[in-house]
Parts: sequence; C-alpha cells; structure tokens
Amino acid sequence: MAKVIGVLTAGGDTPGLNAAIRAIGKAALQDGIDVIGFRRGFRGMMENRTVRLDSQALSGILTLGGTILGTSRDKPHKMPIGNRKMDMTDVIVENYHRHELDCLICLGGGGTAKNAFRLAKAGLNVITLPKTIDNDVAKTDITFGFDTALGIAAEAIDRLHSTAHSHHRIIIVEIMGHRAGWLALGAGTAGGADVVLLPEIPYDISIVADAISYRKRRGKPFSIVAVAEGAMSRREGETLKALLDREANEEDKETRKQIKAEITAFNKAHQGSTVRLAQELENQTQLEARMTILGHVQRGGTPSARDRLLATRLGTEAIDLAQKGRFNVMVAVRGEGCEAVPLEEVAGKVKMVPLDHPRLRSARRVGTCMGDE
Repeated sequence: MAKVIGVLTAGGDTPGLNAAIRAIGKAALQDGIDVIGFRRGFRGMMENRTVRLDSQALSGILTLGGTILGTSRDKPHKMPIGNRKMDMTDVIVENYHRHELDCLICLGGGGTAKNAFRLAKAGLNVITLPKTIDNDVAKTDITFGFDTALGIAAEAIDRLHSTAHSHHRIIIVEIMGHRAGWLALGAGTAGGADVVLLPEIPYDISIVADAISYRKRRGKPFSIVAVAEGAMSRREGETLKALLDREANEEDKETRKQIKAEITAFNKAHQGSTVRLAQELENQTQLEARMTILGHVQRGGTPSARDRLLATRLGTEAIDLAQKGRFNVMVAVRGEGCEAVPLEEVAGKVKMVPLDHPRLRSARRVGTCMGDE
C-alpha cells in the first residue's frame, strides 16, 4: 500500500490538468496517502520545489485552466543549468527518495512519457497520464485536453464563416497539433471547413486552389481552409522525408549531427508555411486571402465537461494502480474503461491520423478537400 505519492505536470499546459491533480489528490487522501506536488515539472523536482496537496489545496480547482503546479519542458537528462545542459537524473532520484515516495505520477504528453521512462529505468516507480491537446500520445484512445481545444478551434471556424462570406475571402485558419492532424481534422470537419490540410497528407497547392476556384464558379466566392501547423506541401514532405531517411541510414556521428542541423533549419523555415500558403492561394484563385493563427488560445481557459470527466477517471485510476503496485505504466483510455500500458510501448511513439480513419472518410464524403485529390 502506497503511503506517499509525488505529482508533477510537464510539457505544455492543457485544459484538465487541475481536474486530474484534484482526482489524484482526493482519491489518495481517501486512502490515507500523502500527496506531494512538484512545481514546474521535472525542473521543480530537481530543485526540490514542493507543495503539500491537501484538501485545502485541491479545493475549487476542478474548473480552472492551466495547472496549479506550474509546468516546464525541461528534461531530466538535459536540464538547462547556466549555459549548459546537464544530466540531473541522479538529483531527481535523490529527491524522490528524500521524500520517501512510493510513486511519482507524471501528467504529460509524449515527451513526458519518454522522460518518465528514463526515470523508471533509473529505478523509480512511475505512472503517467496522457494529456495534450494534440491527441497524439500512442496507445490511448484519447488524451485529456483534446476535447476542450477541439471545441475552441471549431467555434473559431464557426465565427470566421461570416467574415469569409461577407468579404468573399479565403480565410485560412492555422490549428495546433504539432505533427499530428487530429485537432485540425476534428475542428475543420465540425466547423464546416471547405479544405482541411493535415501533416499525414502532403498537399498539392494546385489541387487546393482548384477546389476553391470550383466553389467560386458555383457561386460561392469564399472558402475556409483549416490547416494543421505541421501540414506540408508534397515538395516539403519529400524534402523532409529525404532528410529523415538520410539521418536514419547515416552511421557517421558527425554527419548525422549535420543532418540533424539541416532538419532543425527545415522545421524552422516551415513555421512560415501558412503565410506562404495564403499568398499562393491568393495568386492562383484571384480571391483575397486572410490568415488567422489560433495559437495558444486553443489550450487555455476552462476545461470542457468531457475533459473534466476524463481527467477525473484517469487520476483516480492512477491511484488504484499505485495501490496495486502497478508501476512504470501509462493509464490509457480504452472505450469507457482504462488500461495500464507499459511505458516502453509509449515512449518515443506518436499517434498519427490513419489514412483510413472514419473521421477522414467522413470528411471526404461531405466534399472536404484534403489537398491530395
């Protein structure tokens, strides 16, 4: 039976984090377990910045956005210290034992799962909960935070329809999601976007322009284009694939380092791709194009009821697993239930949108252009 449990939130903030912290804390307190929160993710654990998560600290946080513990993207093995990045795993392990923890529960996405797996290999008992608005964590049906972001993005598209229609414009909406298209696909379809561009489907700009021009000829001189931040043209996709293949097949360490630098430069240059997309569509269709980048508004504010329910279910399940001695796992969502998945099956994996996914097929069936046909 666990006596003391640590909790931290890492990576980007996500709606539902406080609901999950509350669920973990309340379930633990009912079982007589002390709960210690670490501020600002793995950095806070390295710096031993703690807060006691008692009933008073947990009161009133269910509906709050963000995280009362704060967060950071710092990694245990590459912690920025001064001008260097140092491996602080041993310090984190020391603080784990200093507080006599029986388990550390980490709330985060794919990167957090990788860092938690490293700590598990260092001898710690770890459990992770899948949170991210991107919904790209492997081995789980859904992540908490996704539903809230989906609703925000879909509502934004709803509101942009009137401007596009009134001014006979192309409105391009850039939606978050990193390298996965779950958020753009869901929000684009729910919001009735005419074009949806995903990282999983490299697009042909001429096909997109033709679809918009066809609408114009049919008396609809406006279009909404929902584009995932990681979406690429076919040419960009081929370039990146070639770089990744070179990196995977290169055995020389220095050469691989140079290729990684090329990949970093490519990704940095790609950040302006939505601007270029707007300019190109304006040139090819002779319609005025405007761009809206939703950005961090998608992951802020009050979590949806569904995300609160999901975070509560995952948080209480984490305590049940800790009480059973089931460690070094992620609490995955399976339908209406949960399943403990070994961290080695999650770390380093990304869940992309399958090309035969029902949502993708539905989008095509209602005439949504995906940029490939």
